[in-house]
Amino acid sequence: MPHTLEWKVRLHLFEDDERTTKAHLILNTGTTELTGHGTAHCHPTDANVPEIGDELAAGRALNDLARQLLKTADRDIEGMGAPQPHGREVAG
Repeated sequence: MPHTLEWKVRLHLFEDDERTTKAHLILNTGTTELTGHGTAHCHPTDANVPEIGDELAAGRALNDLARQLLKTADRDIEGMGAPQPHGREVAG
């Protein structure tokens, strides 16, 4: 029973005057929408390289979203009455 889906992801990056970059990531699965957030701060003594802030903030937003997606999958597995496999990490 193969199937194909397309999930859409939108990533918005914002940099403020205080050398902080924020990422807002939205995953739309067609049936649900999850939002991840990430932030990066440039230390005052470091060179201001916006690309690094973008990468850090986006990576952190992706991590946030991944944790949420794993939690959702765990809840769905539990809802199906499936036992928790031994040694499986519960998303936290």
